[in-house]
This record gives sequence, structure tokens and C-alpha cells, in this order.
Amino acid sequence: MTETRVTVVDIARAVGVSKSTVSLVLQGSPLVSEATRAKVTSVMRDLGYVYNRGAANLRQSGSKSGIIGVVVNDLTNSFFAELAVGVDVIVQSAGFVQFLANTSESIDRQREVIATMREHGISGLIISPARGTEPSDFRPLVAAGLPVVVAVRNSPGAKVSSVISDNEGGIFAGVAHLASLGHRRIAFLGGFPDTAVFQERTAGYRKAMQANGLDCDDGLIIASAPSRLGGVEAISQALKLGDRPTGAVCFNDAVAFGVCDGLRAQHLEPGVGFAVIGFDDVIEARTAVPALTTISVDPQGIGRRAAQLLLKQINAGKAEAETLISSVRLVVRDTCGATRAAAEMDNVNRRQTGS
Repeated sequence: MTETRVTVVDIARAVGVSKSTVSLVLQGSPLVSEATRAKVTSVMRDLGYVYNRGAANLRQSGSKSGIIGVVVNDLTNSFFAELAVGVDVIVQSAGFVQFLANTSESIDRQREVIATMREHGISGLIISPARGTEPSDFRPLVAAGLPVVVAVRNSPGAKVSSVISDNEGGIFAGVAHLASLGHRRIAFLGGFPDTAVFQERTAGYRKAMQANGLDCDDGLIIASAPSRLGGVEAISQALKLGDRPTGAVCFNDAVAFGVCDGLRAQHLEPGVGFAVIGFDDVIEARTAVPALTTISVDPQGIGRRAAQLLLKQINAGKAEAETLISSVRLVVRDTCGATRAAAEMDNVNRRQTGS
């Protein structure tokens, strides 16, 4: 179904003024009375009119828009900062600049920033959708022919391109690793249950628990905000369980860092008293003390691939939906206890051989 675009003529007809008057309002001209300006603005809002400010500028300059919109759900998470860097590397080399905005998981804020970006005539949009975004939220963008790439959080049925990581396979690898180290009670900590990423990662958790002959107790899946504070809250709940876990795979690295904080508050050392595995492999993961074992997804790489896919659509002049699934790998460091166990085994071997 094709969306009917609201035009300046529609606004003028609804208010009962000329098209020129509406244009003057859009230009912020002082020639229009405040009463008329208020009426025109009110009707534009009611009819859902989007003023393409960039297109207006382009009509005057005769050039093409050089702006790519990038909207993320949580810029306080360093994963998205790294993703934005990856996007910037590609779009800058292609002569574009990115217009970056953070929604803080607010649907209303997401709608506002996308409307503002469209006013400035963005050539395309890369978005990690806010929690609760529906496929229908993308329909006006698709109908307008705007190239859109969804990154990190998939939105099935949205008919837009997407770049996501192998969420199920990554968590499966994390659980299998902990099982190989002898852990029998393994928890899944963090994340919002109403997101596709959470569902994919918990599916990998359940499959791995079953594949390794472990009881998949739903009580071991503890949801929380996908943040450092969320990790603290999740591990606090996990440690209160009667038969508490000895290790956990976490929704992301931010949660894993919070889990490590919560463990230390309980006088448990990550990788010694409790095994922790994150998901993302942000820059801080390798510099943390102890260094974080995690599932590496290369956030900058996801940003680069999302930008390349978007530019491909812009250059083709059409937005055909494609899905790219980025491979992941387990990076073993200190918080899972594997390096400590290896060191202890090496010491045993040295004592036995007398070397």
C-alpha cells in the first residue's frame, strides 16, 4: 500500500491560505502573522507533514544531499559508539557525513529525530531501533523510498535491510565453553525479553544447555536492563537462588561488567569464584581487570557493513531489502577462569616432570 504524501498545497487548502503563505511559514518569514503561523503549524502537525528542509536547500544549490542518518537506542553503551565509528569510516570516504542521534529506548524520541533527519533531507538511515519499535514504524520510510538499514536489532516484517550478529550461535559457544570447564549451573543474565536479540540469544542458551546435557531451568534466565547497572541487579538475583549458578553468559559486555562489579561486592572474584562471559567485545573488554571473556562481534565491522549496504542502495536508486548476518567468535580471556585453570594445570605438569 503506497502512502499518500501530504504537500504544501494540502496544508494551504486545509488552513484556507495560499501556498505562498505556507512556504513563508516554513521559511520562518516575519511577513506572516503569529496567528496564521500557529494555524499552519497546527495543521502540519495534525496531517503529519514532513518539511524536507534538505531538499529545499538542494533545490537552491542544485547539489545532492550528503547526509546519512544514524539512530541508536543507547549511546551510553560503548558498543554503539564503536558502531558509529565504523559507519563514519565508510560514509566519509564516500563523501557523506553522519547525523547521529540517541533515543534512550524512547519510541517518541525516535520518531522525533527521524522526522528531523527527514527535514534535513537525509539520503538514507541506519538505525538500531528503540525497544518496542514495530515493523509498521518503518512503512512511511519505505513508502517514501528512503533507504533504511536496521543494525543490531532485527525487525522481522519491516521490509528493510538489516545487519545483525549471529546471536544464537554466539551464546551457544559461550555456554559450551563454560560446560567444558565443568560448570553445570550456568545462568543467562541481562537484556529486555521483548526484543528480538534477547529471544535469539536465549534460544542459543537453551539449545546449548540441552546439547551439553544440562538442566535448562528458566529460573536461571534473569532479565534486566542491558546496562552495567542491569548486570549488578541480575547477578544479585542469581546469587540469591537456592541452587545458585557458578557461571553466566551475559546479554552483552555492559551487563558482564556489571556482573563483575556485583561479584566483587559479594567478595567473589570474576574468573575465580564465578565465571563470566560477555557478548560484543567492546574495546574495554580486553583492558578490563580481569580481562573479559566475551563473544566478539566486531561492532565497528557491523557499522562498516551497515554503511556499505546503505550506500549500495543509495547508489542503485532503490531500496531492496537484504539481510547480512555477521559471524561471531569466542574470545577467551580471564573472567571465565580458563586461563587460571590452564596456569594451574601447567604448574601441576611442571611439578610432575620436575621442570
